[in-house]
Amino acid sequence: MKKHVLAFIDTESTGLDPDRHELISVGVVLVSQDWTKEHPVFETTEEFELKIKPERIKDADPVSLRVNKYDPADWVFAYSLPEAMKILSNKTKDAIMVSHNIAFDYMFLEKAFRSAGVENKMHYHKLDTISIAFAKLHGREDINHFSLRSLCEEFGIENKNAHTALSDARATFELYKKLMEL
Repeated sequence: MKKHVLAFIDTESTGLDPDRHELISVGVVLVSQDWTKEHPVFETTEEFELKIKPERIKDADPVSLRVNKYDPADWVFAYSLPEAMKILSNKTKDAIMVSHNIAFDYMFLEKAFRSAGVENKMHYHKLDTISIAFAKLHGREDINHFSLRSLCEEFGIENKNAHTALSDARATFELYKKLMEL
């Protein structure tokens, strides 16, 4: 796992149910890792965000759209789902997915890959920063919440555009680095 590229991924969707709602944005930070030094060295090699045109916006949860800052004007030039998933599949080939609350992001991604008929080429290993944070910090009395927002506050990580895919992917990468230092 130490030789693989890490793909810090965050998704935004039109709601919480992948069977009813759609993936509308995927943010990715690709990171190389070097574990030969005293401390691991992580280097961003690429960042990108894929906005995906929703096909069933009428089924969207209005609260989710507000939280995710969905504005139709920002999605005018968005990708179709198959286009976006092909790009994601090719750029993340053999990478290990890292996410905060990976179950949520992964279930939307898997549904999108299947719906688009595109192979998910990421490595089968996955890392969840909530699990890592809990394992390293559960004994601390001053930490009661493990949300991305709470952990960013705890570690002094700025996330100005929270609940946008690329910003949250960047924040997850910064959190991962902090957790690896513990």
